[in-house]
Amino acid sequence: MCNPRPLALLLCLAAPAHAQSTPRPCVESMPGMTMCPPSVAKPAAAPTAGMTANMAPGMQQMMQNMDPHTFLAEIEHHATSGTSAEPNSTPVPMLMAMHGPWMGMVHGNVFITDLQQSSPRGGDKLFSTNWLMPMAERRLGPGQLTLRAMFSLEPATITGRQYPLLFQQGETAFNNPIVDGQHPHNFFMELAALYDWELGPHTLLSFYAAPMGDPAIGPTAYPHRASALEDPVGSLGHHQEDSTHIANDVVTVGLTHGIARVEASGFHGREPNENRWNLQVGAVDSWSTRLTLQPTQNLSGQVSYARIASPEALFPTENQGRTTASIMYNQPFHNGNLASTVLWGRTRSLADDSKENSYLFESTLRFHTANYAYTRIENAGRSNELLNGPHPLPPGFTEQPIGHVQAYTFGYDRDLDGFLDRAHLALPHLRTALGAQFTTYGVPGVLRPIYGTDPIGIAVSVRFRPFSGEQR
Repeated sequence: MCNPRPLALLLCLAAPAHAQSTPRPCVESMPGMTMCPPSVAKPAAAPTAGMTANMAPGMQQMMQNMDPHTFLAEIEHHATSGTSAEPNSTPVPMLMAMHGPWMGMVHGNVFITDLQQSSPRGGDKLFSTNWLMPMAERRLGPGQLTLRAMFSLEPATITGRQYPLLFQQGETAFNNPIVDGQHPHNFFMELAALYDWELGPHTLLSFYAAPMGDPAIGPTAYPHRASALEDPVGSLGHHQEDSTHIANDVVTVGLTHGIARVEASGFHGREPNENRWNLQVGAVDSWSTRLTLQPTQNLSGQVSYARIASPEALFPTENQGRTTASIMYNQPFHNGNLASTVLWGRTRSLADDSKENSYLFESTLRFHTANYAYTRIENAGRSNELLNGPHPLPPGFTEQPIGHVQAYTFGYDRDLDGFLDRAHLALPHLRTALGAQFTTYGVPGVLRPIYGTDPIGIAVSVRFRPFSGEQR
């Protein structure tokens, strides 16, 4: 029986494997492959020749897409946000089960974090950042159909409509600008249908439709990037780089051939309002385009541009142009993996041509199986909203860039599987880790009288993640 409190409910959803007290057994349906009824979650491994040899051709291809070796297979895997792509070799922890022609998967990440910051503008808070992504795929006609959703309980697990994050800005809380804080994600982060039509062995035509989803702009959004998967808080450059990952009424078409993919999207440009529980709608008034190149198993790059209509509620007459470019690198090795991202994002006001640039490097190293060391280094353009603070904007206020803030984050966490198993506290198919991170900032002169010269932030977190087999 699931605890009705929001965080406990999310953890129950993330670990459905043994929800019934009398589970039906798994049966061997064909040589080399075991099929489980929906009430049983069977630990899944990467597909092998023995598993796929006697399957129908369509099912063989779906299983092979779980361990992609081509760009087309990585796209049909659909394990990232929207229609973005990471390197083919990037590991994706998940629960996986098959039911008839459907393959079902669940991804997720839950952090419970205690964050403390120095500086007169700093804050302390206990909160949870979290998301859960169930999805189902099947062969249909000449291609593959994918149905995917993403949910977050952050509207309940982040009180006050924000958590502390020094120098962060963007969106509103209680009709005032959020300054030195990060807003929660919506309960509905994504509701989407995707269809990939295979025009030939090296060519794919893809369609994406989502009343709530992620248009073709920027790289994989920070909550889902492998290089950021152990960091419980948002990036300072979020609103220059990937804030459109939750947008209304998104339609995308993409054409992939070999190692290259070109996409175009239409979507509603206004960022979600403060009612984070409902499903919002709006006219398609913005567009984006993205070119992605995947030259090797371990390397992926993208460049993208968007025209966004009235993204900020506080500046309803201001439209933006947004440009991003990024390179992702992933390298698996024995008992570990290295995932890194270099990212540039720029927003330009189409009203007065003012620009804000943000630069990011982040990397996560998993080593000796259960250990994770990670970093995020940013140089983020900030505006004069920081000078005004979390107060109503004065009449006639005009937003202008005032300089760049540097943030240097270093963290470590460790999976607690062995300890929890010995203490009989382990939850089935739920990977649990304990970690901490430290952030220090470089402050421009105009902001030092407000923030001080050397503010810092310290966070301690417990992380939960669904998994199958030995996946991490």
